[in-house]
Amino acid sequence: MLNKQFFATSEYITQYSAHLKLDELAISTIEKYIRDINSFADFLNGAEITKEAAILWKDWLKATREASSVNSMISAVNGFFAFLGLDINIKQFKIQQRTYLPTEKELTTDDYDKLVKAAWFQKNERLCFVIQTICATGIRVSELKFITVEAVKKGHAEIQNKGKIRTIWIPSDLIKSLLLYAKKYGIKSGSIFITKTGKPLNRSNIWAEMKKLCKSAGVDEQKVFPHNLRRHFAIKFYNKGKDLSKLADVLGHENINTTRIYLKSSGADHLKIINSLGLVKYRFVT
Repeated sequence: MLNKQFFATSEYITQYSAHLKLDELAISTIEKYIRDINSFADFLNGAEITKEAAILWKDWLKATREASSVNSMISAVNGFFAFLGLDINIKQFKIQQRTYLPTEKELTTDDYDKLVKAAWFQKNERLCFVIQTICATGIRVSELKFITVEAVKKGHAEIQNKGKIRTIWIPSDLIKSLLLYAKKYGIKSGSIFITKTGKPLNRSNIWAEMKKLCKSAGVDEQKVFPHNLRRHFAIKFYNKGKDLSKLADVLGHENINTTRIYLKSSGADHLKIINSLGLVKYRFVT
């Protein structure tokens, strides 16, 4: 076994994908892992999998990507190595965790309002209500398929993700709008947000439409992605009740520390607090 060579073949990658499905990982998670492993396979270009090659790939990624992104890809590839039975484990980069969210990544209430308004005036009703549904319920974009006609009529949806089921309540104003939307487009049952062929919208559909919306909405493209809508919900929900445990339940987090990440304020907010401390007593003047 020690002398056996392994290569990142499509056959092995397909087998690993099937293994992840048996582990009941979310489809979006599996797709992300496979993309990362394919990136590694492309880098190898048919060469044998070795620790030396993996370290070179890691260094190559670091030249063009943020350390957090590289660490995520390393995690995916390490799982692939373990599946193959290889004694290879690549160390991730050590990152000092930011206590604030970069201002350029913060989706403000004004930004959110602009996006919804732009979608409405472009008569893109589907995108308008997709944005509002994600932001008003805090669901993941991959969970949008659970917003069905039946769920909306009941006023809540049963979300199944990562082997868990949680209940998401739908705001009354949104219920009325979604039922009218479904009626207008002849959607009598199943997922409300579907493609022309009747399939539930996927992450790439929504991401692409949101990016197109940015220019007309006057919102920085860096701020606009489905997960930022979920984060915006988290901040609004927490500010209402200051109940971190309840927010973790709503978001479907097992670890409350994950929930805390969603509540990072912007660097501008941190600076405002620092400026208010009054610790600079003397100023140099000319």
